[in-house]
Amino acid sequence: MHDGCTFNHRYVKSNPQDVENATWMLTVFNCFGHQFCLHFEAFNVGVAPVYMAFLRFMGDDDDAKKFSYSLEVGGFGRKLIWQGVPRSIRDSHKTVRDSLDGLLIQRSMALFFSGGDRKELKLKVAGPHLERTIVKKKYDLLPQR
Repeated sequence: MHDGCTFNHRYVKSNPQDVENATWMLTVFNCFGHQFCLHFEAFNVGVAPVYMAFLRFMGDDDDAKKFSYSLEVGGFGRKLIWQGVPRSIRDSHKTVRDSLDGLLIQRSMALFFSGGDRKELKLKVAGPHLERTIVKKKYDLLPQR
């Protein structure tokens, strides 16, 4: 288990053509006194191979909405950034994945970020850069008559 609200992960695969429907990483970490799961996996959307990273909160949906996060992947002067609200662990992994609620990286872009030789996948996903969402109530003060 990782303690802290930010970190970097590297995902390396010697044959990037052989990763369909594979969950590579599930990382559990503590942040702000709560636990989160970072998922990273490969699957197909239709016939297009993609990689996806997303965050889930270990608790109910109402508490999950108190946080926001961002994930980023990049290389060679380019960067993709995803910002969102973590999904509750009570939402199934399949539900989150099928809703595409996370950082989606097409295989061609992932291979470009990896060095462009198309022979090895080397992705560095940074994040989750978690933040607490602070709810502020706005009160309009009207002059008394």
